[in-house]
Amino acid sequence: MAEQWRVIDLCGFEGELRSTRGGVEVCPEEGASTTIPVAEVAVVLVGMKVALSAAVLHRLAEADVAVLFCDWRGIPEGGCYSWSDHGRVAARHRAQAEVSLPRKKNAWARLVRAKIEGQASVLDNLKIRGSGELLALADQVRSGDPGNVEAQAARLYWSRALGKGAGRQPAAGQLIGANACLDYGYSVLRGHLMRAVLAAGLAPALGVFHRGRGNAFALADDLIEPFRPAIDEVALVLPPTASPSDRSVKQLLVAAALQRFDRNGHGIPAVAEALAQSFGRYVEGDIDRLSVLSWQGPSVVGAGD
Repeated sequence: MAEQWRVIDLCGFEGELRSTRGGVEVCPEEGASTTIPVAEVAVVLVGMKVALSAAVLHRLAEADVAVLFCDWRGIPEGGCYSWSDHGRVAARHRAQAEVSLPRKKNAWARLVRAKIEGQASVLDNLKIRGSGELLALADQVRSGDPGNVEAQAARLYWSRALGKGAGRQPAAGQLIGANACLDYGYSVLRGHLMRAVLAAGLAPALGVFHRGRGNAFALADDLIEPFRPAIDEVALVLPPTASPSDRSVKQLLVAAALQRFDRNGHGIPAVAEALAQSFGRYVEGDIDRLSVLSWQGPSVVGAGD
């Protein structure tokens, strides 16, 4: 299924989407048009400058292609997909809802372990003591993290990264400082995970660990964990007076959420999309375990087993 799950990204596209026999025609305002067979597509991301008709939506729904309407940031705000019982999105939603508790616990452990390994890399890269202790804690993570090793690692990590007694907490309206910059960077990062989850045909409210009636993107809040250290490494070296309301700081944090994350040079959005697709295959039973990359720094990266 992974090979067939092709995503057409038209978020930055300006032009028209037309219905043709067996496909859709992508017609830019300038330049030649391209016809794409609908049989090869699973999801189409539609930006704010794309014109399309009800006939196009009908053709895509008929071909079991999900359509996601995205805002100016490229984050989906809504969408439509086939109501067929045999549709790809419906099948993935069912598999996600029916995944066993042991498999969910195993996936959460891998996400937590990768996050802690990434936190260790941040301390090591910033020449702050404590990376060895964090790696030791990462080795202690078990299925479902029953010992709450994530919280133990967080206390150690933030006490070293922000200084004794400082701690990590939401900025709660503060406009300057590390916590404010971290909040902004995480919000940008979350947008990439929201998009990745929806593009993979997953039900965003069905999380692995995070849950709650008021959280429509619980799964994004699960899958975001291994990527947080990439934001930390940028935010923690900013001056104490740095503020995300400053344009230059904002640009740095936005860039932090786009930076290279794997050894092949793929950026965070692409790696997030790959993780979401892998999670989809994992809940469907196509793969036995979820492989999660861990942050090791701008120049060196590694993969969890």
